[in-house]
Amino acid sequence: MVMQQSTSPSTSVRKASARRHDRGRLMQEAAMLAPAVILLTIFLIVPFFLSFWTAMTNQPLVPRPTPIRFVWFNNFIRIFQDDLFWTALWNVSRFTFWIIPAQCSLAFATALLLHQKLPFRNLLRGMFFLPAITSMVVVCVIWGTLFQYPTGPFNQILGFLSGGAIQPIDWLGDPEWAMFSLVLLSAWQAYGFQMIVYLAGLQGIPDELYDAAKIDGANAFRRFWHVTMPGLRPTHVFVLVITTIQAFKLYTQVAILTQGGPKSSTETVVHYMVRAGFEEQKMGYASAVSVILFFIVLIIALIQRQLLRRFDV
Repeated sequence: MVMQQSTSPSTSVRKASARRHDRGRLMQEAAMLAPAVILLTIFLIVPFFLSFWTAMTNQPLVPRPTPIRFVWFNNFIRIFQDDLFWTALWNVSRFTFWIIPAQCSLAFATALLLHQKLPFRNLLRGMFFLPAITSMVVVCVIWGTLFQYPTGPFNQILGFLSGGAIQPIDWLGDPEWAMFSLVLLSAWQAYGFQMIVYLAGLQGIPDELYDAAKIDGANAFRRFWHVTMPGLRPTHVFVLVITTIQAFKLYTQVAILTQGGPKSSTETVVHYMVRAGFEEQKMGYASAVSVILFFIVLIIALIQRQLLRRFDV
C-alpha cells in the first residue's frame, strides 16, 4: 500500500510531462505549418472563391451605374455554347499534344548529354538553361524576327538549303503553320527547366546500380534501359504533368505574336479569358472561364497524384 502511494505521484508527473510535451510539439508543428497555410489561403483559396462569386454575376471591368446582379450559372452556359471556347480548348489540347514530346525529348536528350563528364560541363548547363529564365516577351520579340515573312532568317535559311525550291513560309500568318511555330518557340524557351529536373533525377540514381550492371555484362544500351529509365520513372511523371499544366496556360506567345489568329487557329483558353475580361470588359464571364480552367488543371493534378501513387513516389 505504501509502495502504491509512493509510485502513483511519479506516474502522474510522467503523464503530465508527456501531455505537455505533446502539446508543445503540436504547437511547434502548427507554427511551422502556419506560414504555408496562410499563403495558400491568401493566394489560392480566397482568390478561387472570389472568382467563383464573380463568375456568378454580370460584373463588368469598369463599374457602371446599373447594379451588379447574380446570373447564377448563365456565364458557364454561355461559355459551353460558344464555339470559340471549344476552338480554344481544342487548340490548347493540340498544342499540349505536340509540345510534350518535343520539349520533353529535347530536355531528356540534353540532360543525358550534360550528365556525362564533358569539359566545361557546368558552363554548358548554364547556357542551355538560360532560355528558361529569359523573359518570354523578349523571346517572342526575337523569334518574331526569325519568323518574319518573307525575308526572315528562317525563310532565308530554308531558301538557301533548298536552292530556292522551298517558297517562303508565313510562319505566323498561315493557319497551317502558326501553331507549329508556337510549339517550336515554346519548346526551345522552356526545355531548360525540364533539363534541370532530368539532371537532378540522373544524379539521384546510385552509381552502384551501374557498376552492378557492368559486372553482369550489360552493355550501354541495357544499362540505360534497365537502370536509367526505371530510375527516372518518377521524374518522367513529374515532367509530363508539369509540362501539361504549363501548356494549358499558354498565353504570352499568343498575345504577342498571333493574337489568337489567323482564323482563330492559335486561340487558347487563357487568351480567350483575358480578351473577354479586358477587351470586352466582361469580368463575370472571364471569371467563369478561369474557374473552368482551374478545374482542368485540378484534374491534371489529380492524375499526377494517382500516377505518383502508382509508382510509389
